[in-house]
Amino acid sequence: MKRIAMLLALLVTLAALSVGVSAGAIATPVYIDGVEAPVGAVLDKSVDTTYVPIRAFSYVMRPGASVTWEYGQAVVRCWDLVITAREGSCYIEANGRVLYTRAPIISLNGSIMVSVRALAKAFDATVDWDDATASVSIKTGGGAILPAERFYDADALRWLARIINAEAEAEPFLGKVAVGNVVLNRVKSPEFPNSIWGVIFDRKWGVQFEPTVNGRIYMEPTAESVRAAKMCLEGTNVAGSSLYFLNPAKSSNFWIMQNRAYVTAIGGHLFYA
Repeated sequence: MKRIAMLLALLVTLAALSVGVSAGAIATPVYIDGVEAPVGAVLDKSVDTTYVPIRAFSYVMRPGASVTWEYGQAVVRCWDLVITAREGSCYIEANGRVLYTRAPIISLNGSIMVSVRALAKAFDATVDWDDATASVSIKTGGGAILPAERFYDADALRWLARIINAEAEAEPFLGKVAVGNVVLNRVKSPEFPNSIWGVIFDRKWGVQFEPTVNGRIYMEPTAESVRAAKMCLEGTNVAGSSLYFLNPAKSSNFWIMQNRAYVTAIGGHLFYA
């Protein structure tokens, strides 16, 4: 079994050198509850991510899983879990939840490769990286992540998705997430109200979000805006400690740029703490 695992890992490494990951990618041992599993993992140091093939990994985690290709994406089905993964995306969806993969999902010789941390989380497992052995150690949990309806607060999700959609509908996906991060950072800050709705409609220092005045806040959010809101509520943060954002090409008030610390730029928005 060990020789088979080594051969599989070598084949995956050779494939990785030619398609999708950097030339420095290396085969990486994966241990599940202390037992080495031949899942064909590859570490791509250029993006600091260990990739695993979604099919092989799912079969090891749940031997009865079904893995199919539907509408341009890989779909994993178990009795209590559904996972979808699309090449190029920076997230997977698991039981209606949106899990950040950090590095984009890629394809290697017909296999969809996903960040091991995101995929393990979908199976309610935890991941540790061992620097000494350059290996991944996975500890299994309940077998499936809690479904969206049990994890997200419906009211929080609704309003966060609406403000993301109203402020960042034309922005790239991570730009949408960043706007959601600003709202959640304000919820945590003593300077602002302690709820998503309160932050959005805050009037202490005047109107904070123009969509609350022009009515765009009440528009039905797009599916992508809902996904971005879900990813924010999972704890993903791409905007750091930002409390403000603006689009300098559209703004007429540059108080933020003159008075707050610059953090990052994503899409058309600049973010400030």
